[in-house]
Amino acid sequence: MGKTMKAFVMKGINEVAMVDRPIPEPGPNDAIIKTTLAMVCTSDVHTVAGGLGDIRDRVLGHEAVGTVYKLGSAVKGFREGDRVAVNAITPCYRCENCQRGFTSQCTVLLGGYKFTTQKDGSMAEYFHVNDAEANVALIPEGVSDEAAAYATDMMSTGFKGAENAGIPLGGSGVIFGMGPVGLMATAGARLLGAGLIIAVDCVPSRLKLAREYGADVTINFQQQDPIAEILRLTGGQGADAAMDALGSQVTFENCFKVTRPGGTISNIGYFGHGDYVKIPRLEWGVGMGEKTIKTLLCPGGSERMGRLMRLILSGRVDPTKLSTHHFKFADVGCALEMMTTKADGILKPVIHFD
Repeated sequence: MGKTMKAFVMKGINEVAMVDRPIPEPGPNDAIIKTTLAMVCTSDVHTVAGGLGDIRDRVLGHEAVGTVYKLGSAVKGFREGDRVAVNAITPCYRCENCQRGFTSQCTVLLGGYKFTTQKDGSMAEYFHVNDAEANVALIPEGVSDEAAAYATDMMSTGFKGAENAGIPLGGSGVIFGMGPVGLMATAGARLLGAGLIIAVDCVPSRLKLAREYGADVTINFQQQDPIAEILRLTGGQGADAAMDALGSQVTFENCFKVTRPGGTISNIGYFGHGDYVKIPRLEWGVGMGEKTIKTLLCPGGSERMGRLMRLILSGRVDPTKLSTHHFKFADVGCALEMMTTKADGILKPVIHFD
């Protein structure tokens, strides 16, 4: 048996454990990364609760950075020891869906999301990356490991939500849910030129961060009716776009209620429960309201990762404001539990391997 490593594994629904695993080996086109820093995602919480089925004996995690430990024989452009980030989505870039431009859906439904669902994830001392030249991105000097880790999912997902929303220059957008993805969608809407950004949540600290990331107006839905207030702010017309960054029936319906005819509902939430999502009939224009629904899975690829890290390097966005708690890798189970219960106002836990 070769060298072993520690890995955080989903043993079954609502069951996790730290186990010993062999350090993986790369295929010709692959890479093995020695993890230096990772993050626990709310998606991990949904997954452990059974959101993707009864996954067993699979390493969790999809937000990690590290150094190149070993390269496949055909991989060019990297050296062992390089500091790198790997997106949560690692497409093959060769299959039909990838060639059609839907890399996040690589091969099968959500197939670009390989970590945890199809292969071991990155919450381990070492992790395997398929098609390394396309999926591994060098971290520039001046960008910390912590900041780069946000580019692997939170920034990529939130920014794509804003991109999909298609808010016209100076137009209006609403984001429901000020978790990490919603906050990055807020920052993305600002960078893309929205003139009125409305953030909705009930946690004061999150609403304060929303202001820092570019929200013009924040609404605490426990203190006022968000639908009535958004319609008031938009002169009764509704917003050009609304984003659901939570993934719940209520927030999804609210997006229809506040989006004007011809507008866009951009979903960036993980619907982890139930068999159906309902659309409010009248606010949908009884099916004819010309409201577009766009969905996404975090876009991957080294080119996009490079652009996101350029925004960090230039100071246009600082994602590390999202970091609320820091843990050693040995304590990752505690971080997952806190993310499940939202204890101590946790927003994003950072896991340190060194």
